[in-house]
Amino acid sequence: MGPNDPEAKGLVERANGYLETSFLPGRSFEDVADFNRQLAAWLRRANQRIHGITKVRPAEAIFEDRAAMTPLPPTLPDPSRRFSLRLPRDHYVRVDTNDYSVDPRYVGRLLEVQVTLDEVVATCNGVEVARHRRCLAKHRTLLAADHARILQQIRTEPVDVPAAEVTVAERDLGVYDQLCEVVS
Repeated sequence: MGPNDPEAKGLVERANGYLETSFLPGRSFEDVADFNRQLAAWLRRANQRIHGITKVRPAEAIFEDRAAMTPLPPTLPDPSRRFSLRLPRDHYVRVDTNDYSVDPRYVGRLLEVQVTLDEVVATCNGVEVARHRRCLAKHRTLLAADHARILQQIRTEPVDVPAAEVTVAERDLGVYDQLCEVVS
């Protein structure tokens, strides 16, 4: 299905519309696994009906469809999403519309974030700095208990930041005069 294939798009949209009007109303889901369990149970019933256009039960038509399918490759691709970012001062990583906490000691550091259907995992140089169960609700802030504890510690205990021992070279200012050809 490509961007210029309206028939295929219509097939997908009709299927989505059927699910939205026949499966979703009145249901709530705890997580992806709960959604999939409820959908599987509903499909067992729904696929026994006789389809209005094909006049065949979907539960029977699937066998013909499967026979026409090519086998999957031996190694499936990794479907997770990955991205990198510097951890902002608020120590949260945004995935879709949700914010997931990260160990606040890693603020300003470069993180690698992996998003699967079930989890959001952040690492810094190979060290795991956050692992959250994926939330599919919108506009949520998820703060891990250990991140809250570390943040509280940082806020209440004075942090000793040693003064940087920096040696600054002193240069003869006459060098600049020579560069600019200033005559004294």
